[in-house]
Amino acid sequence: MRIWHTSDWHVGRTFHGHSTLESLETVLAETAATVAELGVDVVVVAGDVYDSSTPSAEAIGVFNRSLRLIRDAGPEVVVTAGNHDSPTRLGSMSDFVSAAGVHVITRPEQITSPVTLTDEHGPVHLYGIPFLEPARLRHVWDVEPLRSQADAVGEAMRLVRADAARRGGRSVVLAHTFVAGAEGESCESERAIVGGTDVGGVDRVPVPTFDGVTYAALGHIHGRSVLSEHVRYSGAPLHLSFSEESKPRGAWLVDLDAGGLASVVWVDLAVPRRLVTLTGTLDALLTDTAHAQHEGSWIRARLTDPTRQRDAMRRLQARFPHCAHLEYVSLATPLGGDRAYRELVHGKTDLEVVDTFLGRVRGAGLDPAERDIVDDVLAHGATKDPA
Repeated sequence: MRIWHTSDWHVGRTFHGHSTLESLETVLAETAATVAELGVDVVVVAGDVYDSSTPSAEAIGVFNRSLRLIRDAGPEVVVTAGNHDSPTRLGSMSDFVSAAGVHVITRPEQITSPVTLTDEHGPVHLYGIPFLEPARLRHVWDVEPLRSQADAVGEAMRLVRADAARRGGRSVVLAHTFVAGAEGESCESERAIVGGTDVGGVDRVPVPTFDGVTYAALGHIHGRSVLSEHVRYSGAPLHLSFSEESKPRGAWLVDLDAGGLASVVWVDLAVPRRLVTLTGTLDALLTDTAHAQHEGSWIRARLTDPTRQRDAMRRLQARFPHCAHLEYVSLATPLGGDRAYRELVHGKTDLEVVDTFLGRVRGAGLDPAERDIVDDVLAHGATKDPA
């Protein structure tokens, strides 16, 4: 059996205020063509189908059209819910769409009801583990402890292993969760969830939690990651932040044979608009011919000018229409804590304090002309009659 492992579509996500719907629909159309060409039997989507629990009509339309293209290409589809999805909304039509070969698993009660497909070697059971919030599971599972996601996913996998042993055959798990050791955990696009401090007590799930199944298709981390031969993240099909610009986009092509996991191969997908970080002075970014190749890319401009430049974003967008982010590297030097700065200026004159401050925040202290102006202001301010 041939499986296409994808996740984190985040349909409806914006990128620095720009819609990603058109780009995502392009990538998902390419996905449909690729799975048809490669003879994929089932596409698994490991959570975060939507970017919001209340997706727009346009986002729902992109999702529905993309599913239709993939199904028309041949493979069945198994989807589970992520933390960005509304399990109720995503699963509302599951009883009907399953008849069309699209299987949606959003509730913990469905974990032991796998989608079973058959090839020449026998059955393959596909289990969905949606994003689990321990506080909401205590009325479902009478187990202790159940305080963290590690506890919740651990119990879910115990149920999966027991059910798979009873059924026999090979087993695949789709799970939307943080697993320890995953590359890309710090991607800006994944909203921070810190274990033990948020509702649900999200924390890192140990990799051995997924022992005992043929393959674990994970979602939640936006970068590709291999945790063990049979435990992997596919990442998102689009770049969702500049912190991901160097990470490949695509999916895992997983082949199962009679003995279990036969091979796992990465398949690249085209990136509709690449992300590029350009660093230099504003003048260099606007004039350097080496940057011509990036004029159609998403641009993060990191300016090294010692002072802020007039209309910098407007001027950058005249050359790079998709310049989405601007920052000044030379102005990013922190002053340090209150105590550190106090020590830095201790014993200095007012003029020296101003000179030190400018040196820290813009990378250069007072020039001679500025020094004369500030000196004059300070002198007159010190002798001015308060009345």
